[in-house]
Formats: sequence, structure tokens, C-alpha cells
Amino acid sequence: METPGDFEQGGAGQWPDGPLVLGVPWEFEEQLVRTAAGLAAILGAHLICAFVDPASYLTEWEPAGVLDATSLDPAPNVEAEYPSSQVLSGLERILGPPGGAWSFRVLNGDVAHALGRLAQSADAAALIVGGQRPGRIARMGRLLEGSVGVSLTRLQARPVLIVPHAGR
Repeated sequence: METPGDFEQGGAGQWPDGPLVLGVPWEFEEQLVRTAAGLAAILGAHLICAFVDPASYLTEWEPAGVLDATSLDPAPNVEAEYPSSQVLSGLERILGPPGGAWSFRVLNGDVAHALGRLAQSADAAALIVGGQRPGRIARMGRLLEGSVGVSLTRLQARPVLIVPHAGR
């Protein structure tokens, strides 16, 4: 008979091997990154910080195995082409330079699908994303685009950790 508090039943008491994937928005809170980095350190896992570029999409109608990123803007705009450099600078201020403990990836396409693809290809143990942003503009965005956290829980079976915003 199983006793209360017998946690061995959930995966033989083992956390799955693999890195943690952190979805990093353009403007992120330090708490999100520190929470993910702390969990990665406790688990002895590599942290993959992933930014999904909003100015591009994947041409998923191409033949299988070919996922080419294409800009939504027909005229190249060098300043707006890679907001990821700002994201990387913010991450480096908190985590130091990328290396053994963490790495940075830039993805294209729908945020939830892109993070799910990365988690699958990296055989990630879990995904981490920020909770819903407060405010009217954020609420309007969720109405139009949906919640990344909710979409992730529907798209794949990996655990999804949603870190609430500091103001909540």
C-alpha cells in the first residue's frame, strides 16, 4: 500500500535529464531569468534562453525538413532585424557571458510552436515562460494571439513552469 508522501511514484523519484528551455520576451523581468537560472543550478541542468524574433516567421509550407526564416518586412531594416542583441545584453547583465551554464538561441515563428520545437530538438526536461503581463495592452495581445503558457501546455507533454510577474 502506498503511503501519503510517497513521491517515488512520479517517475521513480527522478527529474528527467535534459536542459531547461526559457522563453525570453523582448522586455523581460529579471525575476524570470533568475528563477530559471536558479532552478537550472539546483537541477544541474543547462539553461537555454530562447528569444522568438517577432519580425520573422517560418515558411512551414516548404517541404518537410526545410524551415526557412523569412522577414515580414520586405525592406531590410538593420536596426529592427535583430532585437535579440538587446535581449542577449540583458541576459548577460544577469547571468554573465554565455558558456557552460547557459546559452542563447534566436527562434522564428509562432512563439509557442518555436519554443516547443526547440524543447523537442534539445530533449528538454521542461519549459519556463513568464506569466501574463498586466495591463490593457497585454490583455489585448492575449485576445489576439493567445497565452504562450496555455498554448505550450496544449502543444506538448513536457512540464511548463510559468513564473508570475513581480508585480503580482
